[in-house]
Amino acid sequence: MAGRFNSLLNAASSVVCEKLNDAKLKRLADHKYSASGSTMLDFIMQKFWRWCIDNWIPEWWAPNAMTLVGLIVNVFTCSLMVYYSPDAKQDIPSYVLILAAIGLFIYQTLDACDGKQARRTKTSSSLGELFDHGCDAISTIFVSLSVCLSVQLGQYPNWMVVLCGGATSLFYIAHWQAYVSGTLKFGFFDVTEAQFTIIIIHLTSAIFGLSFWSNKIFGIELKIMAMIGVIGNECYLLFRDLKSILSGGAGKNGSTIAGTSILSPIIPLMLVYSFTLIIYSKSMSNAFVNYVAIYIITFGFVCAKITCKLVVAHMSKSEMSKMDTIFIGPLILFFNQYFNFYFDELTMLWIAFAYILLDFICFSYSTCRQLANHLRIYILTIRSVPNEMSSNNISSSSASTTTTTNGRHYGTRQRTGNHSRR
Repeated sequence: MAGRFNSLLNAASSVVCEKLNDAKLKRLADHKYSASGSTMLDFIMQKFWRWCIDNWIPEWWAPNAMTLVGLIVNVFTCSLMVYYSPDAKQDIPSYVLILAAIGLFIYQTLDACDGKQARRTKTSSSLGELFDHGCDAISTIFVSLSVCLSVQLGQYPNWMVVLCGGATSLFYIAHWQAYVSGTLKFGFFDVTEAQFTIIIIHLTSAIFGLSFWSNKIFGIELKIMAMIGVIGNECYLLFRDLKSILSGGAGKNGSTIAGTSILSPIIPLMLVYSFTLIIYSKSMSNAFVNYVAIYIITFGFVCAKITCKLVVAHMSKSEMSKMDTIFIGPLILFFNQYFNFYFDELTMLWIAFAYILLDFICFSYSTCRQLANHLRIYILTIRSVPNEMSSNNISSSSASTTTTTNGRHYGTRQRTGNHSRR
């Protein structure tokens, strides 16, 4: 019985966690990061981040560990906001808003410094880039949600779903563009500037209260003006990246770098966004409205996983699979609605959230572990894996069968979430 259970568990794990073959692992290890463009605050912030590296960050701190600590701080402070206002209509204590602003600044700083730390410690690798993009995908969920909570946008929950879904989708589209052209492109007003804008919004709400955003200018609430600005920026970024995508890829005959159709990545994105909007609009109760933050986080992790899979496809120059086990979560909610809400919607939302989160964690850990074993490095420490230990790990892992390639890349920066910070 135990043997059958283990076999079933291993089979389920192999479905959720993609097995990277030797060829794909080698291409991942050989990947060279490419980005272009600079942002408005580059000149100022690069000096600050260099100062942090020289005076504050110890040399023994692994770059991936820095990114992870920043992400944990950011997610924790944003989660505090969700705790106090799950429907984005409740007041949030000023200290929580200040913590959210500080948490975002800490994440921005550590995420920007990890590349410099990797060069400083000579530990740059393709694993760092993959890890960094994964953390950025998660951060996008919580940061976009936090600004909606900070202005009490719960009075317009439909806007919240569209705006937060748009933010996670834009992050996906940015990497879709990179998958097509081979280069991640950044504009004059990009991630760093957007993060500082959100920090200012949090501090404004902390000082003047959340009701400040209900004040009107020319008959329009300030929160609506702010969201119109967000929509305008999202539309600009969308058209910019779509223009780049449709202009043709770097592969043969204008294909992606993997030789696939430049339009192929649209399928997973359309599935996520369609599920997000359809399930929300078909709800017959107020569960998704009263817990709109949980709803947004749930579908945000769906988009985060397909984004990570797109990043893997880009870095390994391989085709991206269109379907994924993460879609089981939305299907749970969809079929519950199809069968006339047999189960309580809020209960099913929590079940879907738990499944999606577990699926994402399993996939992320498995992918990072497979690549780390192949490169013979640890994920969260600077130490190299001893050769004999590396051989044992790799032979016992479903990820890899080779022990002859050390995939480290010294001197070439390959880990980034925002080129302007590196």
